[in-house]
Order: sequence, then C-alpha cells, then structure tokens
Amino acid sequence: MTGLLSIPRVRLGTLPTPLVAAPRLSAELGVEIWFKRDDLTGLGLGGNKVRGLEYLLADAEGRGCDCVVTGGGVQSNWAMLAALAARTRGLDAVLVCFGDPVPPVGNLLLALQVGAEVRFTGDPDRASVDRGVEDVAAQLRAAGRTPYPMGRGGANPVGALGYVAASVELLAQLHERALRPAQLWLATGSCGTHAGLLAGAAWLRAGYEVVGVAVSRPVAESAARVGGIAAECAALLGTPPPDGAPVLVGGFLGPAKGARSPEGDAAAELVARTEGVFLDPVFAAKAMAGLVAAARAGDVRGPVVFLVSGGAPTLFTA
Repeated sequence: MTGLLSIPRVRLGTLPTPLVAAPRLSAELGVEIWFKRDDLTGLGLGGNKVRGLEYLLADAEGRGCDCVVTGGGVQSNWAMLAALAARTRGLDAVLVCFGDPVPPVGNLLLALQVGAEVRFTGDPDRASVDRGVEDVAAQLRAAGRTPYPMGRGGANPVGALGYVAASVELLAQLHERALRPAQLWLATGSCGTHAGLLAGAAWLRAGYEVVGVAVSRPVAESAARVGGIAAECAALLGTPPPDGAPVLVGGFLGPAKGARSPEGDAAAELVARTEGVFLDPVFAAKAMAGLVAAARAGDVRGPVVFLVSGGAPTLFTA
C-alpha cells in the first residue's frame, strides 16, 4: 500500500463506487454476477477514465504543465473526460480527433461545452491521433506553453494506477460482503484499465482472475499491450509484474472498432431489462455479450464481478 500512497493523486471522482448484486441477470445466466458501478464515478457523467485521470493530472501538475493534449474519436469518452478534468484543475485542453469535422453531438458536444479546443486530423486512420497529439504539443511548446500530452485512453503506466487504487477499493468491498469472486470481467479497449486491474490483483493477491473481452483490438495486440502496461505499472509501485499472460476473450469486436454490434445490443438490452443498468454500446455492451455467451456455454466460474465502465453520452449517438 505504501508504494501507491506515495504517488501523487488529485481527487476527481466520487469514490468508492457501488458494488451491487445483479440477481435477475444472475438467474437469467445461471451465474452469480455483481456489478462494480464505475459508470458512477461522479465527474461529468461518470466513467472508468476518471480514475486514471486522477494520477495523470497529478503528474501534469507536478511537471508544471498548463494544458493537456490528447484525443481519439469524436465520441471518445476518454477525450471528453480528459478535457473536463483538465478544466476543473485550471488547465486548458486541446483534443485531436481523427477524420473530418462533424456536427457536435454526444461527447464532442460536451467537450466543446467545457471549453476544449478540438482539432481534426483529416485522416480516417485512428493512428493519426497519435501523430496529431505530438504535433500539437510541439506547436504549443514553440508558443511558450507547457503541454502534457496523453495517448489515447490514457493507457500508460501512470494512468493504470487508477485501477490499482480501484482494486484496493474493490477488495475492501468484497471483504465487507464476505464475497470471493472467481473472476472480474471487463471491456478491454485501450488496455489501461485492464492493465491496472491485473497489476492490482497481482499486488494484492486478490484471488480472482481478471478477464478482458477484446472490444476494439485483436486479442494478441490487446494481450501484449495489457501485459506491457501492467508490468510498467507494477514497476512504479515497486512490486513484481503479474505472472502469466493476460486473459482475453475474442470474437466480440463487432463490425468495426468504435461500432456497436448486434450481440452487444442484445446484451445491453438484457441488462437494462433485468437490472435497470445502461451499458454503453461499443465497450461495456460488447464485454457483456462475451460474458453472456460464456455463461450460456457453461464456461464461466462464478461469482463474477463485471465492471460497468460508463460512457453514457454514447447512448445518444448512432
């Protein structure tokens, strides 16, 4: 615990988030399921990215930065929350989106509302965001600013610390309920959340398996990214890296990265009707589709904790 407490952190979220039983969904799937409600982290409309931003913005402030530069797609929950968090700390925010300008709805509308400057790369390739962030940061430095560039999703060792801290929080909640889950399931996208949970579970000897559903990258790429970030995060804590390869479930990418899928839509509808919880269509819904399929095939060891990762603004976009 000492290693984590020594790392700078700013408080952005309303924590701890609830850990709640999902009895009707459990009855439907034949597996005991609990929800870790990180859609309720409190900043803006909530979401898992708030946790990593607590460490990333502390790092930015410690370096004397006056603005943050990051990006993603126009409906990136990460980019919007990064801009909102930066503004609450008195920092400017520049967001780089791939592609061409589009009408402001959903997360893009919210990012503009909080005062973020949004630039478009004009290139449909998502990797153009990474190049754009570097270019914008260089331009700002040349203009006398001190930017803090952050990659897509905040998926780096510092950002992953947010889910090491979440692991400490979760373990206390499990202890209070005398609950010993076999697995913790989540959507694996940019990989930082999965990496933090993996590093946290290994450090705390939590006893559950962290299972990610690859929702935006191929399984092999996701596993490599999760493992690398988790190892570097553990190094920040001064602890050994997690043993073994990360556990990833494939087959639920849907038609494209950032696009909803029929399986995800069906899983989201099931959760809404049984538990009154809304899952975002391109991350948590696809992950739930993976859990539903595995449970119905008899391949899930329970009890299971499912991370509800948020993303409310994307519920209102196509």
